[in-house]
Amino acid sequence: MMSDQAHALQVTDLYKVYGKGCPECFSLTGPEHERNICPRCRSLVACHGISLNLFKGEILGIVGESGSGKTTLVRCLYFDQPVTSGAACLDAYDGGRSNILAGSSQQQRRIRNHFLGMVYQNPLMGIKPDFTAGGNVAEKLLTAEIYNYGFIRQRASELLSRTEVPLARMDDLPVNFSGGMQQRVQIAKALANNPNVLLLDEITTGLDVSVQARVLDLIKEIQRDLGISMLVVSHDLAVIRMLADRTLVMKNGCIVESGLTDQILEDPHHAYTQLLVNSML
Repeated sequence: MMSDQAHALQVTDLYKVYGKGCPECFSLTGPEHERNICPRCRSLVACHGISLNLFKGEILGIVGESGSGKTTLVRCLYFDQPVTSGAACLDAYDGGRSNILAGSSQQQRRIRNHFLGMVYQNPLMGIKPDFTAGGNVAEKLLTAEIYNYGFIRQRASELLSRTEVPLARMDDLPVNFSGGMQQRVQIAKALANNPNVLLLDEITTGLDVSVQARVLDLIKEIQRDLGISMLVVSHDLAVIRMLADRTLVMKNGCIVESGLTDQILEDPHHAYTQLLVNSML
């Protein structure tokens, strides 16, 4: 059924190497070698030929241990990190005909401002602590070339209300908020430009269990109501189980297994996936 749906995002053969690299990097790293550091040149192969499709209206989960490359992947897709090689096409931009990873910095800035949203593990990477909660949402709208003050104020109120940030605190600084409330401000900001694709990186790490549950419920509600395509990265299979329609499993920079989330959890095939699932039980 998924194959009949339109793609929101397609990624093909994405490589990201930290270091000078050498001809041996890709043949001497990966899950079969149990390492992602090249023994010849000591470069780190963070992403090793990653290809994926994110369908419109879908939540795609990416799970793996620390160092598997999942966070590097989403950082590359949000242009926080340059890729070594590879392609990504966004349906909302140029009808999916352009490799957005090869665009100029100006083109990438426009794509990020108009078509993408990002929610980081550390909320203070996605919001400015010296801007008010409403001011953070306003900043995203301004970068998307929306300048009407009345609309900006109304939009900020709507999004903060939706993400359960009390409107009485709209003009407060996030530095005075709890971690959970900072995360909700970050989500409101990421939604401000009506992104076609929302990237979420370990969004519940460091939050209390009760706060985690509310944040996850909020993400599901937003996806259900707005139909935004989401790429969710987590080391926690419980988070992936709650959110994701399909799941990719990463190890040592490679995708080692993929499928419907229920199938991955109930009948994992790869030894590493079996280990992850067993550790959750």
